[in-house]
Parts: sequence; structure tokens; C-alpha cells
Amino acid sequence: MRNLKSNRIYLRKAEETDTAFFIELMNMPGWIKHIGDRNIKTDADALGYIKKSLLSSYKINGFGLYIMCLNDSHKPIGLCGLVKRDTLELPDLGFGVLPAYEGKGYVREGSEITLEFAKNDLKMDTVLAITNPTNERSQKLLERLGFTVVPKADYDAEGEALVKFTINLTDLNI
Repeated sequence: MRNLKSNRIYLRKAEETDTAFFIELMNMPGWIKHIGDRNIKTDADALGYIKKSLLSSYKINGFGLYIMCLNDSHKPIGLCGLVKRDTLELPDLGFGVLPAYEGKGYVREGSEITLEFAKNDLKMDTVLAITNPTNERSQKLLERLGFTVVPKADYDAEGEALVKFTINLTDLNI
């Protein structure tokens, strides 16, 4: 993976030593409300998640969710990347950020870096994104990035309705 960075942030692969960060991020009220409770409460839970969901995705798919870090301090502030789900026909853009870093443009930067990586390195033409219907903030960001809503509803593994978005990367000048 080449260096994925902007002026303020960079994306890096998750490591087994990132357990404390995952416990903090995945237990935020916003994460639980909009993404879901993944039951990541202990270092062992977080390590299992990192190995099963992230490290295996890098190996199998050549991409995954990456840790978003500040350039100046290297502090992890969120996740951004691509997820290959069994329930979707194409990879989707995923992101989440710690509350102290919300509304500051970091998720947009991470998403732009990820879409550039998908187009130029992974040679993808189309990327999806999904949100729950109440996550208006993420929906607005996806629209600002150039995603459009797919009219047909999709459902997650638990049968909950989702809003599905798509973007044609060949139309982007990145």
C-alpha cells in the first residue's frame, strides 16, 4: 500500500497493538447508534476484531479499513477505508471518527484519500456506501463527495433497512 495522506492526516494499516484505540472508538455512543455495538470491550475482543476483520481483509482483498492519524502527532482519530461485505456486490466506503474530531473535515479528507486509492491503485470503477436511515450527517458527507442514493433499499445482516449510495470513480478527477 502506498502512502495514503493529505496535508493533515494519513491512513495506515491497523496493527495488533491498536487494541486500546478500537475499544475507545467502537464504544462511542455515535458508533453504537449508527454502526452498531460490536461487543469490543476488552483488549482480547479488540485483538480478535483487528485480526478477523482488518488484517484478514488486507490479505484477502488488498484493502480494508485503515486507521486515520494526524500527521503532526501520529494520534489515531478514526477509521476510513473500504469494506468488502458478503451482503453487497461491491466494496463500500466506511468511516468513523472520535467525537473530538467530528465536524473538522478529517472524515472527508480520509474519504477522498480512500477514493483516490480505490480508483488509481485498486483500479475500481465503482464504490458503494451504506448508512442507517437516521445517520443524516454521513449521508450529507457522501453526497458532498459525489455519491448518489440507490433508490432500492438494502438490508444489513440483522434485517435493518439501509440507505445505499454509489459513486462512479471514473467521473472523478483524482
